[in-house]
Amino acid sequence: MNRISNLQIYLKENRIDAAFITNPDNVFYFTGFKSNPHERLLGVMIFSEAEPFLICPQMEIPDAKAAGWNGDIVGHTDTENAMEILQHTAQKKVSSITTMAIEKSHMIVERFDAINEFFSSPTTVGIDEKINAMRVIKDAAEMEILREAAALADYAIEVAAKTIKEGITEIEVMTEVELALKKRGVTHMSFDTTVLTGDHAASPHGKTGDRKLKKGDLVLFDLGVVHKGYCSDITRTLALGEPGEEQKKVYGIVLESELAALHAVKPGVTAAELDRISREVIERAGYGEYFTHRLGHGLGISVHEFPSLHGSNDMKMEQGMVFTIEPGIYVPGSVGVRIEDDLAVTADGVEVLTNYPKELQIINN
Repeated sequence: MNRISNLQIYLKENRIDAAFITNPDNVFYFTGFKSNPHERLLGVMIFSEAEPFLICPQMEIPDAKAAGWNGDIVGHTDTENAMEILQHTAQKKVSSITTMAIEKSHMIVERFDAINEFFSSPTTVGIDEKINAMRVIKDAAEMEILREAAALADYAIEVAAKTIKEGITEIEVMTEVELALKKRGVTHMSFDTTVLTGDHAASPHGKTGDRKLKKGDLVLFDLGVVHKGYCSDITRTLALGEPGEEQKKVYGIVLESELAALHAVKPGVTAAELDRISREVIERAGYGEYFTHRLGHGLGISVHEFPSLHGSNDMKMEQGMVFTIEPGIYVPGSVGVRIEDDLAVTADGVEVLTNYPKELQIINN
């Protein structure tokens, strides 16, 4: 059963006339068409009792067809009212829409008001939970792409290890890594590549800058690629020359924490249990206050997607789920270490997709 048929069954069972999907990642999931429409309207309308259609900027219709979408497409120009075109097209498909499903996490107020205006104030319900449930289990084709994306992330860390040296800046290292990936055919990163050296890495979301690397620094890399529409996300912390004892100690604790959670992954274990297993290692070592974020997040078309792995989430892991595990310790003004892998839940355990070594790598370039 394809994805649209699956959603149509859900709509029928819940007496919903249509779902209007506007999140570009979800549009890609249902249509195969990847687009960043900026402020312009992009969406796919899926009916319970009629054939779906895609609406996009007029100039992108050839791209949508080339992406493999064989259904109806309606375009809009910058001088037209896209929501009015949406309503007119829907009216040709069905006589009326009294109940419409929308992505509450993505729908903006301006478009919500336009839906009420052009569709005569239909009852609106959320479709987010259903789409999350569909996307969270990856099929075989998705898994193969995610493996390839993870291998490219591994390669990026290999390049980083060869690039770092005393005196080079964070942004220069980032540039060399991304250039190497572009030569491998990567056109987009999953997010802004992060390179943080020394105590700069003590900021979990620090920004790559012009700080120069020096001997004895730990250098944190957080990066990922978009490959065939799917994302990877890896973090490794490398040592440029021999690090200090405190740095080694913190690194060892984070590694133990990451491995403890990784080895616990299997169907039936909850996100909260994984977070607890990882966090307890860091707390026992006396660094609990310095692990300041969740354990991980879902991974797929979006780099951060459902589910969120934190201590209050009792969702059970299932075969086919893909997510990150990424504990860290961040001592302000001193040291920052994070280790992150991409994982897939198998029938009886876990497949680790990212394979660059996690043991502390001391680089002497």
